[in-house]
Amino acid sequence: MSDRTSKPAPTGPRAARKREAIVHAARGLFLREGFGVGMDAIAAEAGVSKVTVYNHFGSKEALFTAVVAGALDEPLRAGADDAGPDLAGLADADDLRAAFVRAAHAWVRAVRENDEVRALRTLVAAELHRFPELGRAWREHGPAGHHPAVADALRTLADRGRLEIPDLEVAVIQLYSLLVFPQMVFDQYGTELSEDLTERLVREGVDMFLGRYGTSVPGTGSDGA
Repeated sequence: MSDRTSKPAPTGPRAARKREAIVHAARGLFLREGFGVGMDAIAAEAGVSKVTVYNHFGSKEALFTAVVAGALDEPLRAGADDAGPDLAGLADADDLRAAFVRAAHAWVRAVRENDEVRALRTLVAAELHRFPELGRAWREHGPAGHHPAVADALRTLADRGRLEIPDLEVAVIQLYSLLVFPQMVFDQYGTELSEDLTERLVREGVDMFLGRYGTSVPGTGSDGA
């Protein structure tokens, strides 16, 4: 079916609940059956009409992208838990480097331990060969759209003057490259980075990121703290 994204998506609390139900249903079906699953099946699983699914997402490619993007940021939504990463709270931290290292450790740990997110990454790699339109949908979404929790946290840090980020898109990709992508790449090849190497990658990664984007404001970590 053709893309219907030109129509504004429904808004409001009721619409948000339906959107969440659609994404949840689609995630389970995509994992079980792949991208070839029909929109009728997704709608039935979510308890909504197929028209409602299209009103929210416009196309199956857009829905798949939303599912994967949500999964990539899922480990970051554990921030309310003391054991989870709290990127959103970095802007208020007295010692930005120390808070960044703690959040990075929790983020990486969540990425390593989330089997469903790992399965979705594998699914994307497999389905891109069968459905190249997924690659186009992913590119059009943009890194900030893929990773809203990361983009929002970095934007807030820049707005507060704690980081200087001239290109948010590049910064988002660089942060993932330093902290998360090594875990994903090694996992894709059926192995796992050791705890010691992961520890070094996290600390060095945070230092490299803050060394590039830190300001002279005390507590950013750019002053060698």
